[in-house]
Amino acid sequence: MKGILLGAAVGYVLGARAGRERYDQIVRAYRAMADHPAVQGAAGIVRAKVSEKTGFGRHQPHANGHRRDPVIPRAN
Repeated sequence: MKGILLGAAVGYVLGARAGRERYDQIVRAYRAMADHPAVQGAAGIVRAKVSEKTGFGRHQPHANGHRRDPVIPRAN
């Protein structure tokens, strides 16, 4: 029983180290892709289309001139 626990502990430690390195690698790749100008342009087009179709994201001024935020009021 102790051997199984020791093996699990060693596996966990080694896996955690490799896991962190892999996580950092995935984050770097994601950031490189997300910062690419082509991806930024496509995201802007999608954002504009969604806003156009749903009306969400449009900044309609309120009666007092302030922007209306799509916020659900809290119940007191």
